[in-house]
Amino acid sequence: MSGLELFAAALGVIAVWLTVKQNPWCWPIGLVMVLLYSWIFYEVKLYSDMLLQVIYAVLQLYGWWQWTRTGNAHEGRKVSLLDGQSVALGLAIGAAGSLLLGAAMAHWTDAAQPWLDAALTGFSLVAQLWMAQKRLQCWLLWIVVDVIFVGLFIYKELYLTAALYAVFLLLAMQGWREWRADPALRT
Repeated sequence: MSGLELFAAALGVIAVWLTVKQNPWCWPIGLVMVLLYSWIFYEVKLYSDMLLQVIYAVLQLYGWWQWTRTGNAHEGRKVSLLDGQSVALGLAIGAAGSLLLGAAMAHWTDAAQPWLDAALTGFSLVAQLWMAQKRLQCWLLWIVVDVIFVGLFIYKELYLTAALYAVFLLLAMQGWREWRADPALRT
């Protein structure tokens, strides 16, 4: 465990907690966190996760824009539900991306866990996009992904990061409960 990992983990907890509370400051704080984690994952040869953090950086900017500029008079995006077809499409895209990235990582790199890491990357991108769009289903996907991430990080001896993702798991459960109760879903 490094000081950098500790700082990144602290920022991660703050960013996800702010996301649960629908506070747009989650995005710039999250941006700093993902940039730090891109370096951490590079150092432990989790290249798909490193790439994921770089893409997250772009999605952090997209989420910040979505949450602060969309809607009447720039009120921000409201919590909404995806229909079944959109959920299926998102999951299919996540699976396809996972297979493509896994094959690339297994063939061209010395990645530690190319297939698992790629699958977590593919589905995390779907969850992050849904989160930026304030889709309730993002939290269910995060719950599944976070459980698996905890196991991966324990295996890679990134214990602080595993603990962070365990906290993310708890926050995802809280996010599911709070967003599901949001009055915007009833209108």
